[in-house]
Amino acid sequence: MALAGVLLATTALGTGAAFAQAKVAIVTPYMAQPGTQFYVEAFQGVADENDWDVNVIDTAGDVAAVISRIEDLVVQNVDAIVINVDPTQVTAGLQAAKDTGIPVFGMDAGADPLLVTNVTSNGYAMAAETATYVADRIKGEGNVVMFVFDAFPPVQVRGVIADAVFGNYPDIKVLDRVTPDVSDGGIADSRAKMEAILAANPEPGSIKAVWAAWDQPALGALQAIEDAGRSGEGIVITGIDANPQAREAIAAGGNFEASVAQDFSGIGAATADAVARVLAGEEILQSVTYVPTKLITAANANE
Repeated sequence: MALAGVLLATTALGTGAAFAQAKVAIVTPYMAQPGTQFYVEAFQGVADENDWDVNVIDTAGDVAAVISRIEDLVVQNVDAIVINVDPTQVTAGLQAAKDTGIPVFGMDAGADPLLVTNVTSNGYAMAAETATYVADRIKGEGNVVMFVFDAFPPVQVRGVIADAVFGNYPDIKVLDRVTPDVSDGGIADSRAKMEAILAANPEPGSIKAVWAAWDQPALGALQAIEDAGRSGEGIVITGIDANPQAREAIAAGGNFEASVAQDFSGIGAATADAVARVLAGEEILQSVTYVPTKLITAANANE
């Protein structure tokens, strides 16, 4: 766990200790994503130290089911609920929790008046960092393929910023803006979609870069480029998250050149800290809590 996460976890231990056996639930449709797994693991680590009873509910890609799961938790009268999903898509559940006085927290979700706070990385900053990396590497010209996912606010904002960065370069053209199927994490469908794009653009140099809003599409695109025998064209790939598989690919020095490391453990611990503070009677005024990030390239991928 990063230093920030350790400090936050320590705070949570101190404030949450009085709430032994507090019942807390985490509801997410995205447990197939490595980032979500890391959030939950870190949250559970803090919860165990506080002797909280944590129920992790995975709706396996079914966003609509999150509403009924929250409503079930309201009936169970849990002490707090944590969500990892677009809050605007589960308003009915959030309202039910608010009506009964159960606080709901976002863990890399999205800001919403029905949440106490949303703990996340600064998606605007991460997207700007990787999009400008791409623009600089291709010297401000060429075709770029974007992989986005507008259904999830923390990822949607990344696409907005990347669009703005690329739009500021008259000689950069967004060749395709792809939304992959993420039911299995996103690698397989991204690979298939990138294969189709490569086939439609067979000329060397016709694709200068792939900008992905998270690592799984970047990894799928990398596999497609390598399998097509086009890795030697110097197609630049960037992602966001810097998960272990992405770090390994970046360290290898191939087409996948950069990602941004989120402090997943820090996000999980910071969310637990927010829960503990509210259980202790504190009012949290900050609607979004940001945890620091770091650009990862071949120079520091193994650190």
